[in-house]
Amino acid sequence: MAGFNIVEIFSAFIVLFAVIDIIGGIPLILDLKNKSGGINAFQATSVSFIILITFLFVGEALLGLFGVDISSFAVAGAFVLLALAFEMIFDREIFKYKLKGAATIVPIAFPLIAGAGSFTTILALRAEYHTINIIIALFLNIVIVYFVLHSIKHIEKILSEVVIYVLKKFFGIILLAIAVKLFVANISVLFQNVGTRLIP
Repeated sequence: MAGFNIVEIFSAFIVLFAVIDIIGGIPLILDLKNKSGGINAFQATSVSFIILITFLFVGEALLGLFGVDISSFAVAGAFVLLALAFEMIFDREIFKYKLKGAATIVPIAFPLIAGAGSFTTILALRAEYHTINIIIALFLNIVIVYFVLHSIKHIEKILSEVVIYVLKKFFGIILLAIAVKLFVANISVLFQNVGTRLIP
């Protein structure tokens, strides 16, 4: 399979796992489940996967309409990831969602799973990894999300608030490091492009 790379799959998987943060979202999911009376795990994960895959393939074309290249978007994405990391590490709400609707689709499928952070991450990853590796990493994450949603009652009994808190902090630090890496890798490309344009 052209472009298939285990290391890239693992790296992309970790990035997406940290951004989607389904573990950190468990308290919110439990609250929504109790309020709505139940969550359809298959429907939520199917809708979010379709949204993310669609954005993976047409997102760059949409950016082209505004004259923005992948490297520029990746740098902007690094700032979004940085904000998400700070949110996870310091318990400060930066992204606020005020959407109303059925809990399965809104806000679980969108924007909890497929939201601004995951959209930005998908395109930022395209600047670093092959598309096939991103798709596999995304699918693996969706499988985990399905497992969490499907087993939310059992997970509630197994995981304590302390464990969830520690996991959230851990992945927040990982996400912070990844944001810095994305910024450094793509800002150099932008400077090279600017330098090329300035040299006659």
